[in-house]
Amino acid sequence: MPIPVHIVIVTHNSAGVIDVCLNHLEKQTAPIKSVIIVDSGSDNAAYLDTDHRLPGRKIFKTGNIGFSQANNLGFKEAAADRDGLVIFMNPDTFLPSEYISQAIQVMHENPGAAVVSGKLLGFDATTMQPTGKIDSAGIFRKWYGRWYDRGQGDEDTGQFALIETLPAVCGALLCCRIKALEHFGGNVFDPDFFLYKEDIELGIRLRETGWKLIYDPRLFAYHCRGWGKRAETGYDLRLAAARSEVLLYRKHPGRFVVWAYFKLFLVRFFHV
Repeated sequence: MPIPVHIVIVTHNSAGVIDVCLNHLEKQTAPIKSVIIVDSGSDNAAYLDTDHRLPGRKIFKTGNIGFSQANNLGFKEAAADRDGLVIFMNPDTFLPSEYISQAIQVMHENPGAAVVSGKLLGFDATTMQPTGKIDSAGIFRKWYGRWYDRGQGDEDTGQFALIETLPAVCGALLCCRIKALEHFGGNVFDPDFFLYKEDIELGIRLRETGWKLIYDPRLFAYHCRGWGKRAETGYDLRLAAARSEVLLYRKHPGRFVVWAYFKLFLVRFFHV
């Protein structure tokens, strides 16, 4: 009997990419039980009404409740299948046709894994072509406390080719074992995080409860994250990210909170 797989996608003004994302899901070689789309406050969510041949497709339209709460709302539709998988993914993430079947295999090979992940590769949403660069090969932490996506912006030359455990996994694509998440009830993602760092916080909690986050280079997918310089990112988004980092270290105290407050100070008063 195939393992039940549920997809949760949170959208927000995602008209330019969601159809491409869903088209890739239609081509998966492994069966999908449901695709749950939660729109969090799009200016006009009518773009979600197009037809796709996807099983169990459900669409929820809400106000702008934030990334964490929207994902939690979607997860409630999948939580009953405790022996299954839930894949949280961004609408600008595209899966090769074998991705889900390979992820299931990696899960079978790693019974202690709550999350399995691989290499996210950059994709240009304007040209609809791969960038040839790495978007994320897992999330790690610098010695002073800054979290970062390993390899981001580097040319993909086949590096990071070993299976290993990760401190955290990029929230653009999280393939999770449902029974590993049931400990958290309805709040898989902490709803105090509106945007940013909720994926790191989830990884910390999973590791604290004894689960592993596995990186396997056989898994790869594409993500359309922007490739602009930090200064080209809007001030409001940089400020939101800095505030989320402070929140992260307030929830998981340690010496790294000094870095988080320093970063917030620089962003708030110097717009760095």
